[in-house]
Amino acid sequence: MLDRPLGKGLRPGFAFALLRFIGWRVVLLQPVPRKCVVVFFPHTSNWDFPAGLLAKWATGIDFRWIGKHTLFETPLGRRFARWGGIPVNRGDAAGFVDQVAAMFATHDDFALVITPEGTRRRAEHWKSGFYRLALAAHVPVGLAFIDRATRRVGIGAWLDLQGDVASDLAAIRAFYADKHAWNPAQAGPIRFRARPPG
Repeated sequence: MLDRPLGKGLRPGFAFALLRFIGWRVVLLQPVPRKCVVVFFPHTSNWDFPAGLLAKWATGIDFRWIGKHTLFETPLGRRFARWGGIPVNRGDAAGFVDQVAAMFATHDDFALVITPEGTRRRAEHWKSGFYRLALAAHVPVGLAFIDRATRRVGIGAWLDLQGDVASDLAAIRAFYADKHAWNPAQAGPIRFRARPPG
């Protein structure tokens, strides 16, 4: 649990103070890898984004995040990009892993946040892009969460994938077992489709 903002300047201090004022605490298991893929779960409410953004600012770490491309076509599109957003067209998933893996290869520091459900509504399967990406880029996976019960948001574990889907997902399920969503009925199971990724 952070007891102070980690970033320098007004924004980290403001974000940290605002979260504390509304009763939330930021969790960040350190050290943070210079390159990583971070999954954010459960994602069941519009409140997840502002809470996650404030936590990002409080840490002072330039976490990038994946968002559907239509978000960036709104008046807030430029602001989302300045806040670290990377637009993705979900209808054109081909080549996504290779494109983002190239970003990891060309940056010394690159931390990317992905919501594996891909929606705030209940999803019966996780999208496997984060898993294939982490394996392709040879980077660890951060397990980020928002827990309404304990009013905590952040990253609580780092996982080096073994490439065994069953055991890797079992480890992820174990971490999220005690995390409570804003809307529990909309938090689906942690599993991929029957066909294994990769």
